[in-house]
Amino acid sequence: QVQLVESGGDLVQPGGSLRLSCEASGFSFGTSPMTWARQAPGKEFEWVCSIFSGGGSSACEDSVEGRFTISRDNTKKRLYLQMDALRVEDTAVYYCVQGYYTDGSEITYRPKGHGTRVTVSS
Repeated sequence: QVQLVESGGDLVQPGGSLRLSCEASGFSFGTSPMTWARQAPGKEFEWVCSIFSGGGSSACEDSVEGRFTISRDNTKKRLYLQMDALRVEDTAVYYCVQGYYTDGSEITYRPKGHGTRVTVSS
């Protein structure tokens, strides 16, 4: 059974930084691509970043490219999202998802944890 536990969300001012973490269990994390997604209030799920199993290849959505960095530690079964230069529009609940998905509609139906809330506000 896939279990994902996200953490690290907080209230931060615009321009600030946060590091999100996702602890995975119940599947072969080391051979699974992984994805960070987010859902802003009243909106659909949105792709943020994805990374392949070895960690050597990743991609992020255009609006976060250059500000967010996805990484993983397969020995710890953890996925990370370093978020810098945060903007008000980054406010959302962030989720990690097993697999490589760039379509929000696909992400909607994938197993997720409870998410971690990021609020960017002055």
